[in-house]
Amino acid sequence: MIPMMFNRARVFLNRYPVARGMVTYSLLWPTGCLIQQSVTGTKWRDLDWKKCFRFFVYGGFIVAPSLYCWIRLASMMWPAQTLRSAIAKALTEQISYTPLAMTCFYFGMSLLESKTVEESFQEVKAKVPPTYKVAICIWPVLQTFNFSVVPEKNRVPFVSMCSLLWTIFLAYMKQLELEKLQQGNSLIAK
Repeated sequence: MIPMMFNRARVFLNRYPVARGMVTYSLLWPTGCLIQQSVTGTKWRDLDWKKCFRFFVYGGFIVAPSLYCWIRLASMMWPAQTLRSAIAKALTEQISYTPLAMTCFYFGMSLLESKTVEESFQEVKAKVPPTYKVAICIWPVLQTFNFSVVPEKNRVPFVSMCSLLWTIFLAYMKQLELEKLQQGNSLIAK
């Protein structure tokens, strides 16, 4: 019975790649959150399971479908699987999808934490710029590889595996207190 269930799940996930991405992100995002909490010294009994659940919801139901749509759109715009089209896709992603995705992440996760709309906007304003600066150094390289080497049906799972480390970073950035981040930004601006 169990092998038959696994076979049906495999057939389903192969038939519906967005579902494969949703399953992958539903596992990886809370895992990244747990790793981040562990790395920062949180003991097992003190782990924030509600935070992990928010990462599960956001990763599986927001990030995976939106990333799937972006990758499909990029593949239609640049159908060739060449280095040149991969670079075009990766750079376009960095100026279109990435800023919007980061904004939605901080805003959406803040709302899931029951913060007000104003508090959510303040978090976006404080955290998107430093997060974007890191992203622009990492994701173009990963996405160029993804778009030039990885078969289309495996692009969302590939990105999700790469994003485990990125999710750990996002979980870290998300837990930073706004006051400390804003103080750091004002020091940099001087």
